[in-house]
Amino acid sequence: MEKMKKQHITSILFFFASMPAILACDLCKKNQPAGLENITHGAGPSGPIDYVISWIGVAIVLITLALFIKYLVKPNDAKHRQIKNIVVNNE
Repeated sequence: MEKMKKQHITSILFFFASMPAILACDLCKKNQPAGLENITHGAGPSGPIDYVISWIGVAIVLITLALFIKYLVKPNDAKHRQIKNIVVNNE
């Protein structure tokens, strides 16, 4: 238990220590469009098509997350042949 606590604390420290490295530098902040500054290094979206592609990706991820949660909470299986029941009941 003590080892796991130490690993969690170390992971959290490494996460916060790496934050300045992943945030944008001053030059990158100036070159990125409003609303996206200080997110990452490099240039931001260069045109409207980049925004469209990004928002489509966000929509796909959100739909996938919603369906994952929906079927995790209430699977649509009338026969109860889910793998968890097979393993638990030794069928």
